Amino acid sequence: MRPRAAGLAGTWAGACLLLAALLFAPVHAQQTREDFARSLPASDFTSGHVRDDAKHFLAAPGFANARVAANPPAAGAQPVGEKVCIACHQLESEHFTHTLHALGLHAAAQADASVPVCESCHGAGSEHARDPTGKGLIIGYTRGSATPVQQQTEVCLSCHAGGAREHWAGSVHQRNALSCSDCHNPMANFSGQGLLARRSINDTCAQCHQDVRQQFGRRSHMPLAEGQMSCADCHNPHGTLTSPLLKTATVNETCYTCHAEKRGPFLFEHAPVRESCLNCHTPHGSNQHALLVAPVPLLCQQCHSQLGHPNDLQTPASLANGAHPDERLIGRACLTCHAQVHGSNAPSGPKFHE
Repeated sequence: MRPRAAGLAGTWAGACLLLAALLFAPVHAQQTREDFARSLPASDFTSGHVRDDAKHFLAAPGFANARVAANPPAAGAQPVGEKVCIACHQLESEHFTHTLHALGLHAAAQADASVPVCESCHGAGSEHARDPTGKGLIIGYTRGSATPVQQQTEVCLSCHAGGAREHWAGSVHQRNALSCSDCHNPMANFSGQGLLARRSINDTCAQCHQDVRQQFGRRSHMPLAEGQMSCADCHNPHGTLTSPLLKTATVNETCYTCHAEKRGPFLFEHAPVRESCLNCHTPHGSNQHALLVAPVPLLCQQCHSQLGHPNDLQTPASLANGAHPDERLIGRACLTCHAQVHGSNAPSGPKFHE
């Protein structure tokens, strides 16, 4: 056989094999899918009866262990079930239906009828149903309720302990008697995440921190208003080991999470920079360039006087249109020459020139 004819024959044989594989593959795949489907446990969430071998499939992790919350003022109350609650609280039920807690608790209750829904947070409801106006007979999560703030947070922490809440005890928010419901609303979907009491993390924090929110409206500010970051990028409102609730151990480590180029180590380091970024910058917003606490060169002269330059205080008279223009105040002032003020790795850079 000629080489060209042999090549054509081999190509034809390969095509036949590929065609056969395509013809038989769908049948085999269909059989495999059917066998796999029959091996799965039942997943009918609408049925009141659930097979024992399906409970592990239906139970929602994190909600399957929910139990009736303890309420000391109504210690003798008995659970009454979600339907009794809805009979009076229809509006609250409609708001609650599509939240994460509702979906998880309902899934867990389908797998195990002993899992409570409303009463997992509000406590047993028989006494409250008998006397709806009685104070403290049901666990409330508003400032006007008879339930103490400490008891409110204890109920929440019965599920949400640990993790980001590890240092809640002793934190500034806990010491100031903040309740979880001051920042969160698990009964409605106000926010896209976190079940917050406001539309966003920033709006939630601004309920108390109005002064900080105003700082973000200054000329130079962190891009919170633009939606590029949030308060929780730097702070953990549930508590940390630092006083300002920073997510890291120090101010500098927090800044370095975004400004890694300022971390170093540098051959020539600037002592106030290494000590704390707050020596020169204000973190939320400033009317000066680059979040500085004061304009240059006045910022630099707070430390650097009688060091190589004449010891004259720079004033507006030294500006380009002033009575005595001074090149050290015009342009970028000290930074015109000392450009690498955060640190330098240049062999000739002890003055941070390069």
